[in-house]
Amino acid sequence: MELSANDLALLKSVNDGGMTAYEQFKVGHMQSKKASGTAIGALVTAVGAAVLAIGAGAWAGSRAQNAKEVAVAKNDGLKDLVQTLASTLVAERTERIEGDKTLSISINDTLSGSQSGQLSASQIAQQEQAQQLTLGLMTGKYSENPQKVMLYSAPQPCGCPGSCNG
Repeated sequence: MELSANDLALLKSVNDGGMTAYEQFKVGHMQSKKASGTAIGALVTAVGAAVLAIGAGAWAGSRAQNAKEVAVAKNDGLKDLVQTLASTLVAERTERIEGDKTLSISINDTLSGSQSGQLSASQIAQQEQAQQLTLGLMTGKYSENPQKVMLYSAPQPCGCPGSCNG
C-alpha cells in the first residue's frame, strides 16, 4: 500500500511530531522518488525532441509526396512521348511496306513490258535527258573536245641537197 504525502502528514501529527524509524525511512524514500528539476528538464527536452521529430517527419513526408507527384507527371509525359514515337514508327513502317508493294508492281510491269500509269512532264523531260546523256557517253560524244583541233603546218622549202621539185 502506497502512502501519500497527506497520509504521512496525518501520521506525523498523530505521534506529536515524532516519527518511528519506519516512517522516517518511508518519508525519505518517497522524497527521493519525487521528480527533481533535472528530471523535469530532461522530460521537457525529450518531449520537445519528439515534437521536433514529428514535425520533421511530416515535412519530409510532404516533400516525398511532392517528389512523387513530380515523378508521376514526368512518367505521364514520357509515356505520351513513347506512344507518339510508337505510332509514328508504325505509320512509317506501313508507308514503307506500301512503297515496296508499289515498287514491286512497277518492276513487274516493266519486266512484262506493260507499263501502267502516266508520267508527268517533268518525269518525261528527266527521262529524255538521261537517255541523251547515256547516248553521248556510249558514243564518245562527251569525250571529244568542244572545238575540233587539227594540226597544220605552213609549207616549208625543201631541205634536200640539190633541188627537189616535188
